[in-house]
Amino acid sequence: MPETLNDLDGLVLFAIGRTPVTLGGVVVGLLIIVGGFVAAKLATLALERVRGRSRHGKAALYIVEKLIAYGLIIVAIVAGLSTVGLNLSSLAVFAGAIGVGVGLGLQGIVKEFVSGLVLIFDRVMNVGDYVELEDGKRGLVQEIGPRAVRVRTNDNVDILVPNSKFIEGPVVNWTLHGQGRRIHVPFSVAYGSDREKVREVVLAAARSVPFTLPDDDIRKSQVWLVGFGESGLNFELLVWPQLDAVKRPAAMHAAYTWAIAEALECAGVEVPFAQMDIRFRSLFGQEGEDALKALRLDRSDLHHEAPHAPAPPSTNDAADDLTRPLPTPEPPERAAER
Repeated sequence: MPETLNDLDGLVLFAIGRTPVTLGGVVVGLLIIVGGFVAAKLATLALERVRGRSRHGKAALYIVEKLIAYGLIIVAIVAGLSTVGLNLSSLAVFAGAIGVGVGLGLQGIVKEFVSGLVLIFDRVMNVGDYVELEDGKRGLVQEIGPRAVRVRTNDNVDILVPNSKFIEGPVVNWTLHGQGRRIHVPFSVAYGSDREKVREVVLAAARSVPFTLPDDDIRKSQVWLVGFGESGLNFELLVWPQLDAVKRPAAMHAAYTWAIAEALECAGVEVPFAQMDIRFRSLFGQEGEDALKALRLDRSDLHHEAPHAPAPPSTNDAADDLTRPLPTPEPPERAAER
């Protein structure tokens, strides 16, 4: 066996400059490189378990995990090349070829790798954040890799997005500061409905949803009248759900819509439906007073209405919301801690 190894080590395959490359050196170098990749994978799995069990500092652990993995791979590659018989000075022979390769097609890979490092160290987007891309795709960040970010939608579909997309284009991070966000749930009621009753019923329905945050000075559930539709009054429920619900916007929106519909139905509030008014300008060739006389109607009967009682004062949540102070910018040192 020793003689066989010596034979392999003495078998020269080719030479780079004045440095001979032997078969034994190539085999040992490949083993070192493979061992480095295996060690990086084991270290990544170990740190992933630690990160999954920890409650704080997950972003910092993710940075350490990537640095150790990349460091082991780079050290293994350098050590493997040195074992083969190459050194940093001999690599200068390939500098021209590598430069041509980068110029022809590798710049995209380098661009994505550098963008991934920026994302890791910038910490404006971490693993576990719920993000929305410019094209409307939304999901939970599962991994920030050397080439792409893996985003998993609520339908359990993984989307691979190039790292540069998060650097160059606008990205909405719904959970950057680990807090909830206010959502708007539109709904409509028929004309003539009691607005104050609608407000009380819908607010009670929203607060009965288990993932609704309790009201405080900053976060408060409200009902706004936002417009007059063709068939009814258009309202919006403004509510603050918990962070876990924010990461599932479609189900969250459906849950509030269901609660609103059920509450309005139980309260006897009519939901509008499409309708059309038809106005006759003439009846059997007669118009105006002649048409009324043909039907034996009196114009005073048509305009007779019962006196309306004065409406009780109602609460205008939109006006009250204007009195709420705007959030102050977060100090840079606190943003860095996150």
